[in-house]
Amino acid sequence: MRLLVSFAALFLSVVLLQLGLGGLAPLDALSGAQLGFSEFEVGLLGSAHFAGFLIGCWWTPRLMGAVGHSRAFAAFTAAGTIGILAHMIVIDPLAWAVMRMAAGLAIAGCYTIIEAWLQSKVTNATRGRAMGVYRVVDISGSLGAQLLIGVLSPAAYVSYNILALLACAALFPLVLSRAEAPETGEAPRLRPILALRRSPLAAAGVVVSGITGAAFRMVGPLYGLTVGLAADRIALFLAAYVLGGAIAQLPVGWLADRQDRRGVLVWLSVASVAACAFTIFGGTRGDGAVLVAAFLFGVTTIPIFSVSAAHAHDFAEQSERVELSAALMFLYAVGAIASPVIAAVLIAQFGPGAMFLFLAAAHLFLVVFGIMRIRSGRTAGARTGYVYVPRTSFLIGRLLVRRRDG
Repeated sequence: MRLLVSFAALFLSVVLLQLGLGGLAPLDALSGAQLGFSEFEVGLLGSAHFAGFLIGCWWTPRLMGAVGHSRAFAAFTAAGTIGILAHMIVIDPLAWAVMRMAAGLAIAGCYTIIEAWLQSKVTNATRGRAMGVYRVVDISGSLGAQLLIGVLSPAAYVSYNILALLACAALFPLVLSRAEAPETGEAPRLRPILALRRSPLAAAGVVVSGITGAAFRMVGPLYGLTVGLAADRIALFLAAYVLGGAIAQLPVGWLADRQDRRGVLVWLSVASVAACAFTIFGGTRGDGAVLVAAFLFGVTTIPIFSVSAAHAHDFAEQSERVELSAALMFLYAVGAIASPVIAAVLIAQFGPGAMFLFLAAAHLFLVVFGIMRIRSGRTAGARTGYVYVPRTSFLIGRLLVRRRDG
């Protein structure tokens, strides 16, 4: 309980950020569709979000060093809030894409600062419990953000104002905390090639994870509209995906610690292809089938990032762990930037099922590549423990490094 109280301000800021900035993506997709944006333009908003996220991950440690944690957090929160509020002032897809870049920048910046603050406060004795609570808080906030869409009207001033208020409220817990801001540590070098050298399969896995997660989260509401889901059902559709991924972490982690992780990745991708097929055929069989399909899709696809990360760390030296985590996050963001536009265009040209054919093809590639890597015969020596990795910032590796070696 004492641990929870000591980090209460940080965790409350996480929840408010998730509700405010995390709720923007599905609201934008629904609003864009109502305002007559093309499918390409809706997908562009999702790609812009991850472009801003990537910039924020790279830039935030440098800004923290220049102005300090609290001021940097305030600046990023202001950027995200402005991006939300400006939506109904300028109704134009390209302008919205710029606003979404600001929101992605804010999410990356705020999470980087929160995780830097958290890293400075935890000890080896409290790290496991702190990260456990952090994961629960992050997932709970994400679930809440998806469910919030069910009560917000698309393309309405009041809806964007509510999200802006929630995002702005994230300032209070952290900025007014009496805890001293930590010293700014050195930013990890960004070396994407490091991930490719340590494990080509892990690198491919996180790219596929980025393609899958971004397409579902950013274009999923558009898919829901095309198969006839109401707004409240779209909220449940997105929440079922997040819930499925959260529930799958424990059994998948248990399996990944006892079996060849390459095989686990292959079978997860096989299951993902099956989940895509189920989603395609379930889209015409009523709301219940669509919601079950979303849950199964989350179960099979969300753990792929963490399994890939664990597999990459099996081949890394202890001194490389932070930079390797940053490299994996970078590759995830690269996949995430590309996929929303592709998925949206496929829906426009060939119907809603085309998005899941695209995602199935990505996972089929991972199946084939995984089998090739298994046949290569290269295995790890001492294995690291499986750790659920939140895809939040380049600094997450600092929080997880001792847990992998512990």
